[in-house]
Amino acid sequence: MPAVVLVGAQWGDEGKGKATDLLGSQVDYVVRYQGGNNAGHTVVIGDEQYALSLLPSGVLYPNVVPVIGNGVVVDPGVLLEEIEGLAARGVSCKLLLLSANAHLIMPHQRALDRVTERYLGKARIGTTGRGIGPAYGDKVGRMGIRVQDLFDPGILHQKLELALREKNQVLTKVYNRRPIEVEPVAEEYVGYGERLRGYVADTSLVLSEALDAGKNVLLEGAQGTLLDVDHGTYPFVTSSSPTGGGACAGAGIGPTRIDRVVGIAKAYVTRVGSGPFPTELFDEYGERLRKVGGEYGVVTGRERRCGWFDAVLARYAVRVNGITDLFLTKLDVLSGLEKVPICVAYEIDGVRHDEMPMTQTEFHHASPIYEYLDGWWEDISNVRSPEELPKNARNYARAVEEMSGARVSAVGVGPGRDQTVPVHPLLTSTRLVT
Repeated sequence: MPAVVLVGAQWGDEGKGKATDLLGSQVDYVVRYQGGNNAGHTVVIGDEQYALSLLPSGVLYPNVVPVIGNGVVVDPGVLLEEIEGLAARGVSCKLLLLSANAHLIMPHQRALDRVTERYLGKARIGTTGRGIGPAYGDKVGRMGIRVQDLFDPGILHQKLELALREKNQVLTKVYNRRPIEVEPVAEEYVGYGERLRGYVADTSLVLSEALDAGKNVLLEGAQGTLLDVDHGTYPFVTSSSPTGGGACAGAGIGPTRIDRVVGIAKAYVTRVGSGPFPTELFDEYGERLRKVGGEYGVVTGRERRCGWFDAVLARYAVRVNGITDLFLTKLDVLSGLEKVPICVAYEIDGVRHDEMPMTQTEFHHASPIYEYLDGWWEDISNVRSPEELPKNARNYARAVEEMSGARVSAVGVGPGRDQTVPVHPLLTSTRLVT
């Protein structure tokens, strides 16, 4: 049975949790394949709202196996807090599987993340200070500590001692911070290992066997395409690969296992942190999108920067991910606008660009070229079928579909689990009604 990948088609916060939740009843496994607790998913079920940071959204379904893949960097204290928080609300995590190959976020990585970001001043990247970047850096530098190391205190102590020999020099001599002692950290993390032992597995093998057995597997990334370390707006990116290609490496399955790639895109665009943003709004429309859309970070509470839908970015996301279907979220936020702009191209130094410019310098200087669609005034939060959508709302969704190059498979009209308009099943090719 093939796997399906869910990817953010913008700068993250597109509503991937809602999309995962929509598909949760149709799958057997939901896999988080990259990122750390610097990104969150919000899922609304009835009057209950769940903010998840490390756990896959599928954990809210009692018969779905949630998997944290090897591509994730895990803060064990945060993970245990999240498990206990859900248990207090009656949600069991007994089926959770955690890859033995996933890397751990350590205290020295959190400390370095915070001090280096402050040191950069105006040139800062906009990280959350949770140690994600340094953890990935140590992983690539072959100095990382993995989940499996928690079960060998000797190896854990040895790796930690080696890492701190260098990291403490930087903390004390460069940033004038206190050194981190090996023993308390080793003891703390061995304790985490005992509490997490029952969840740890060879998740690559588990997923391979599940696919061989005809099970449905959904792979969900954190952040979004434009935050990918290779394909995003570098250096204002995350430290991993949230794109469709990253799903294979981060889950431990081959590319031939993947059948569909579903891109999640807001009906407008938001961004958190620093970096270029061609359609960003600094006027009352930007504030309106922020307030009506509730654009504040799930994990950090930071205000999100807001702008109109960018079809250039959408085409780029479709291309680099191989997106087959789009889930267009938050269409309801645009209700009540007389005209709704869509950025169809960029103007850079007097030249029109219909595709993403090649260099970061060009992208920094990009000015949006807009087309204006007629808006709609109706409240669409109770709409449940494409036919019920106002004509201009359907026209807007169709424009997104045509300009991006991928069909719109579902439309979000509110935060609730049931506030979704299914346009067609994800494995068919029916287009929006005319």
